[in-house]
Amino acid sequence: MENTLFWLIIFISGWTLSDGSETEPDFTWHLSRIPRVVSERTVHLASPTFQADAGMVMTAVCGIECQEELPAPSLSQLEDSLSYETVFENGTRTLTRVKVQDLIPEPTRNSSLKGARPRRLRRQVYGTDSRFSILDKRFLTNFPFNTAVKLSTGCSGALISPNHVLTAAHCVHDGKDYIKGSKKLRVGVLKMRNKGGGKKRRGSKRSRREAEGGGQSHSGQEHPQESATQRRGKGSRRGPRVTQGRPSFQWTRVKSTHIPKGWARGESGDPALDYDYALLELKRAHKQQHMELGVSPAITKLPGGWIHFSGFDKDRDDQLVYRFCSVSEESNNLLYQYCDAEAGSTGSGIYLRLKEPGKKTWKRKIIAVYSGHQWVDVHGVQKDYNVAVRITPLKYAQICLWIHGNAANCAYG
Repeated sequence: MENTLFWLIIFISGWTLSDGSETEPDFTWHLSRIPRVVSERTVHLASPTFQADAGMVMTAVCGIECQEELPAPSLSQLEDSLSYETVFENGTRTLTRVKVQDLIPEPTRNSSLKGARPRRLRRQVYGTDSRFSILDKRFLTNFPFNTAVKLSTGCSGALISPNHVLTAAHCVHDGKDYIKGSKKLRVGVLKMRNKGGGKKRRGSKRSRREAEGGGQSHSGQEHPQESATQRRGKGSRRGPRVTQGRPSFQWTRVKSTHIPKGWARGESGDPALDYDYALLELKRAHKQQHMELGVSPAITKLPGGWIHFSGFDKDRDDQLVYRFCSVSEESNNLLYQYCDAEAGSTGSGIYLRLKEPGKKTWKRKIIAVYSGHQWVDVHGVQKDYNVAVRITPLKYAQICLWIHGNAANCAYG
């Protein structure tokens, strides 16, 4: 029964759902012209101290209606927020100022989240836990699940090019400083290894220790295709053993990290949740399929209103966890939803599966980054959501610039 349910969930994302009307919904990726984000000048900054504690603490949040009342940011404000820091593996740091060209103004529906947040219990699983641990190696090391990666700081991320990982900015920076352990940041990709096969990489034991997420296997949950061997290791301080036919993490050093100034404010202000995303450049290519980046469409363009993402929730003991849910609310920069998720899954790439233009084939693209749990003010009432940062045309242009080094390959998205 569990296997049947799991297969149903895997394939249901490709269905085109009808709302009962005569006209079929248009669930197609629509390419549009992207504004240009151009590097203007780069200056060197003092090396960071790497002393911040891991975890996101937002001291100010308001809801969708207060975002709608705020004026749209000016061009200079956008350029300041889209300017970015780059920190390299040797600890050096730069600041690059950018210019925005060919910008098409969007309707004023949101801005950075500001306002007071009450202290309440953090809750990231809502009601019945609907997460699925991906344990079958037929899925685990194949697309799309093999695009999910684990960071040595405890977060998740998504492969969006042979050399780049998209994640949440708070996974490496708290808005003031880079977090402890991010100077020697590593990314873990699940690979199949045979017993006794392959060469041991230098520092692999240390990498596994750094990447230990902690926590024990979550009891009482549905684990499709779970075996006693895969549940083993509860409370163990050691990393997963490399056994016959079982996947393990292959760790790669991060060469450089890019973070928008909208998040990395330093002492000049609080980080803006709208800019909780970062790009990691790997020291070597991972040599497996990645998932392309896409511009986030409106909720009405999502099949069933659903989004999907996979990450390494800490309560599942290094298991890859998949979930899907519908989006409850949206603003220009954020998606508000109730996808069940726990610590460790932040930074995951949220994706959709839509039709390619002029074709009958479907394609997955990452359209947001999972940021985490937040209490927000919605129509005068405090509500808690799991929040994701949307890939807007401007953010698409910025990330594309980070990947390619220029805006020439970033005209459409």
